[in-house]
Amino acid sequence: MAGTIPEDIARRFAQASSVVVLTGAGVSAESGMETFRGADGTWSKVNVQEVATPQAFERDPVKVWEWYDSRRTALKDIKPNAAHYALVAIELHFEHFVLITQNLYNLHRQAGSGSIIELHGNIWQVRDTVTGEIIEFREAPLKQIPPRSAEGNLLRPNVVWFGEMLPPGSIEASIKEAESCDVFLVVGTSAVVQPAASFPVYALRAGAMVL
Repeated sequence: MAGTIPEDIARRFAQASSVVVLTGAGVSAESGMETFRGADGTWSKVNVQEVATPQAFERDPVKVWEWYDSRRTALKDIKPNAAHYALVAIELHFEHFVLITQNLYNLHRQAGSGSIIELHGNIWQVRDTVTGEIIEFREAPLKQIPPRSAEGNLLRPNVVWFGEMLPPGSIEASIKEAESCDVFLVVGTSAVVQPAASFPVYALRAGAMVL
């Protein structure tokens, strides 16, 4: 019967106590958000050097923020889809569950996922360029571009740009989870971008079932 889970996979799931999931932009495609690396994805339409690097922000924060403002405004009414809710349902069934995501859109949290490692940041957060403070910032469209803190400090999107390091500890935490899980799921990502592309390999080498 179409859709039936193979017996060996169902058995491994039934015996598992720890599940780790890796997701990317593709998990939000059915919510209406385009992916980044597809043939008609985001990076095929815009020069990343102009909107998604620290150098671009230093050179022209207005231009960078205009682009992110358009992204945030388009995302404002986007809702989680069945994939997000399915992962929430899976989380409820296991003793230990961690969701590692390259997704920026906060839809996993909106759907109800609890244990999340956000590798590439969150488009609904900003970071104070002076103090480093990270805050939720839901205003879209922006009233002021570029936005500033109450103290007048320039704010930037709390996302990982090209040429930047991932959030401190996120890689180590992800590898630790991958090496200790029973089942590792890869959902909605091409899994070709490092270091996330290595996480399923760590899981496989440690004896996990990787799907």
